[in-house]
Amino acid sequence: MIELWTWATSNGHKIHIMLEELQVDYQVHPVNIHAGDQFAPAFLKLSPNNKIPALRDSDGPDGKTIELFESGAILIYLADKYGRFMPASGAARYDCLKWLMFQMASIGPMIGQYNHFHHTAAVQVDYAKERYANEVMRLFRVVEKRLSEAEYFAGDYSIADIAMFPWMRFPERRGIDIEDFPSLKRWSAAVGARPAVQRAFKVVGDHPPQITMTDAEREVMFGKIQYMAR
Repeated sequence: MIELWTWATSNGHKIHIMLEELQVDYQVHPVNIHAGDQFAPAFLKLSPNNKIPALRDSDGPDGKTIELFESGAILIYLADKYGRFMPASGAARYDCLKWLMFQMASIGPMIGQYNHFHHTAAVQVDYAKERYANEVMRLFRVVEKRLSEAEYFAGDYSIADIAMFPWMRFPERRGIDIEDFPSLKRWSAAVGARPAVQRAFKVVGDHPPQITMTDAEREVMFGKIQYMAR
């Protein structure tokens, strides 16, 4: 049995998409990160970095229970277990993994910083806003170039696309005009039309129309409570 600890974030949605694509049974444990659920001792045993998602599979390798955190690791595990959405070997496997790592190392962190400094930071810092706006624009150009060369990031639909899609939604929130990125627009429409993807955004709800945060939520997400709760 697969159990998933998650919330309605881009990283959470990656795993919702994967599990819905696989059409396997799984149990959801919502972790309200705005209320501080991620600091509960039981959750920290699963995810010591107090981040969602986390997964437990009681039918792991050799029939043993396996526990995982980090969305990229979870995607690789599920792809390997079920033999879908990632080539099993050879150059095609590494092509898939390099674009997955691109999402993990660049797309997620840089868009996350853009979101923070443009939408949720209590103090507005012009240098930081410009820095991450420029970097996000550069990354969108990398994405556009790749998708002008291939239908999907690794050729066929894969965990690279599953990881990327939640982060590439709502480009207008990042100062991006999607009309300037026709290949990305084509890819976004294709992935977004998949029934499993549409179901995924109903697992624990979806992003709000605008990124807003109360002072209490900001303290939970970015304040000293993160360190006191350990």
